Amino acid sequence: MPRNIEIKARVDDLDALAARVAAIATSGPTAIAQDDTFFPCPAGRLKLREFADGTGQLIFYQRADEEGPKASFYVLSPTDSPASLRAVLTQAHGQAGRVVKQRTLYLVGRTRVHLDRVQGLGDFMELEVVLADDEPPQAGVDEAHALMARLGIAPQALVQGAYRDLLGQAPGPVGLLGCDTHPGAEG
Repeated sequence: MPRNIEIKARVDDLDALAARVAAIATSGPTAIAQDDTFFPCPAGRLKLREFADGTGQLIFYQRADEEGPKASFYVLSPTDSPASLRAVLTQAHGQAGRVVKQRTLYLVGRTRVHLDRVQGLGDFMELEVVLADDEPPQAGVDEAHALMARLGIAPQALVQGAYRDLLGQAPGPVGLLGCDTHPGAEG
C-alpha cells in the first residue's frame, strides 16, 4: 500500500506562502477543484473525490489524527462516474460529511505541497512526503520538518484531524490506527 508523511497547517496569508513555495517548486502550480464526500468506514477513512472535469477517485486511507507529521497509508481507485458512485455509496452506507476546496498543487522534489482554500474553513497548507516502499517513516518526518522551516510554517500553525473533522462534522468510530473514520491522505 502506498505511504506518505503528511502535515496540515492553517495559513494566514495564502498568497505570500504561494510565492515562497513557487520559488522552490520543481513543478506547479496546478489548480484543482475538489469535492470530497466521506462515507462511514470502520477500518479507516473512505472518501469519494470528484474533480471539475467529471472524473474522480475513491480513496481509502488510514492516518492518525494528531498534530505534526504522521504516516498515511492509502489506496486509490479512479472512476469516470463519481456522481453515480456517490449515489450508490450513499444508499449503501450513508454519508459522513462533505468538503469542497480549491487546491493548488506544487511539487518540491518528492513532496506534494497543497495550498487549500476550504469552503467554510479558510486557508491551509498540506505537505505529503511520498515514501519509498522500504523507506523508514522518520526520513519523511525529517523532510517534512525541514520543508516546514524553509517555508516559514510555525509549529503552532499545525492542525490535527481532517478538514471534515475541522468543519465540525461528527467523526465516525475509531479506525485501525486510532483515527476517526472519514475521507485527504489526501485531506
